This record gives sequence, structure tokens and C-alpha cells, in this order.
Amino acid sequence: MQYRKLGNTGLFVSQFCLGTMTFGGEGELWSKIGDLQQSDAERLIARALEAGINFIDTADVYSEGLSERMTGQALKNLGVPRDEVVVATKVFGETGPGVNARGLTRYHIMEGVKASLKRLQLDHIDLYQVHGFDPATPIEETLSALDTLVQHGHVRYVGVSNWAAWQIVKALGIAERKGLNRFQSLQAYYTLAGRDLEREIVPMLESEGLGLMVWSPLAGGLLSGKYGRDGQTAGEGRRTNFDFPPVEQARAHDCVDAMRGIAEAKGVSVAQIALAWLLHQPAVTSVIVGAKRLDQLDDNIAAAQVTLSKDELAELDRVSQLPPEYPGWMLERQGEYRRQQLGALKR
Repeated sequence: MQYRKLGNTGLFVSQFCLGTMTFGGEGELWSKIGDLQQSDAERLIARALEAGINFIDTADVYSEGLSERMTGQALKNLGVPRDEVVVATKVFGETGPGVNARGLTRYHIMEGVKASLKRLQLDHIDLYQVHGFDPATPIEETLSALDTLVQHGHVRYVGVSNWAAWQIVKALGIAERKGLNRFQSLQAYYTLAGRDLEREIVPMLESEGLGLMVWSPLAGGLLSGKYGRDGQTAGEGRRTNFDFPPVEQARAHDCVDAMRGIAEAKGVSVAQIALAWLLHQPAVTSVIVGAKRLDQLDDNIAAAQVTLSKDELAELDRVSQLPPEYPGWMLERQGEYRRQQLGALKR
């Protein structure tokens, strides 16, 4: 297992992060994703730690809080030393019936962190992430509340999830101007079949020094190779009951066809090729893998041993390439002219 720095911090996290969305199964939405019980969760966490994963991600809304509770209890039951695991959770979603039991207000963030710490049975959260963008709350209020949590020792680092590039950069500017703790990471959807992040967000991450945590790296199971072009699967599959995240189907299946050929040549699974591709992307810090069974987790972790050649990466790039979009194609033309000038000067 390799370890990579999280953003501009000195904190090292494993290249795979164990996701806990399959824990609990409380609520109509979460029951479609997974309903693992405490003993199942403990087996998965134990196997992940054994493989060298030191990073676990959850959220206060997963299974209506049960995922956090099960994660904390598992760490306690397994006797995991606190300094050997990096625990990340999130705040934003609806956690109660009241009008203020949601969003990124100082009120909800302060209440949310207390509840998460209690469920996790921890004295601090290593990475506290805002789980979405709140148009009703000024970014200054959100950042100030998060900074208070860091100053009080409840949280070590703060991150963001599912924000646009302009929103993140605005937040970074506010944090710098006001001397507040800045976001160190972005958690976002990114796959071979969904490379939209590369248009503006990846260049922003590289420019500003933020780490990238990838959620749903198999596009809800679509890139596992078990779905046909008709959407049918021979076995169980999340997309059978929960068709998410949105994917351009034709391009996705072209990707699966290309990955299947590479996988067969290497004697590995299609899913391992999808995960290995992400690990080859310079912007990626950690890939979040969730599972319902130990064999699924083992298969995912084994992707860390898969090396893709330049030719294989080029083939995957070709079948998954995004269509040109303005202003990207104009910036590329302008940039090429300047790169040629720079090259001439260096010669």
C-alpha cells in the first residue's frame, strides 16, 4: 500500500480509503446501497487495516447516522490505536426534522460535529468535510465555523465535497484573506467513464494544492464489467436498484470493452483496471472503495498492484475522451502557441 500527502498538509493517507456507505442500511435510500451489520463492518474494517489502509470515510447522513455509529464501534471493538487510522466524515445533509437541521450554517456545523463525535466515540475527527454547497449560507460563515472546530481541537483538517471549481477557489481566497483554515481536499466523482472533473476542477486542484478523494470509482458498479449494454447483470448489482451516478452509457460501455481486453491480458478483473487507471492519475490522492463482501474488498485492494503501460493508458484515454468544450478548446490553442515560444527559448 502506498501513502500520499493530503493536500498541503504533512498528513499521509493510503491510496485506498475504505468507504462505509454500505454500513447499516437505515432509510429508503441507504437500504438500496447496503445493509451490512456490525459484524460485517468489523470484518471489512479489519481486512482493510490488515492491507495497509489507514483511511476511513463516512458521513453523518449515511444510514441516518448508523454508519458513523458502526464505524466507531468497530474501531473500538477491534482495538485500533487512534493514531493509526485517519477518520473522515461529513456535514451538510438533513439530520433531523427542524428547518435548521441541515446546511452549512455555524449552527448546524456545531451541532453536527458534536453528534458525529458522539456516534464515532472519538475525541476528534481527522478530516471534516462539507458534503455539498449551501446557497443559503455565506461561505464566510461556513469557513469561520470550521476554523473554530480546528482551533478547539475537535477537527484536525477540513475538506469539501461536490463543489464547483469557482466555489472552492472563492473559499480558498476568503480563508487566506481572513486567516482561516483552508480546505485541504476535495471529495468528488471521477472515473474513466466520467472525466468531467478534468475540465476545470483537476487543473484547480493542481494549481491550489488540494488533494483529491474519489467517490464511486466504479460508477456505481457499472465499470465492474458485470453489466451488459442493455443494463442487465447476471448477478447482484447496485445499479439494479439505484441507477447512480449518471453516466453517458455508450462511452461507458466502450470503456468497459477496452478495460476487459486489458484485464484479460493481465489476468485481473475489469474493476481492477478501472481502479488502477485512477491510481495512475497525478491529481488523485486516495480512491474510496466500498464493499459488501470481503472478496469484493480484496479484489479492489489488489488493483494497487496493477501497472498500466503507456500504450494501455493511451488506449483508455482514447475511448474515454471527453468531447471538446469551450473555453477548453480555445485555451488549448492559445496555450500551445505559448508553449512553442517557451520551447524555442529553452533551445
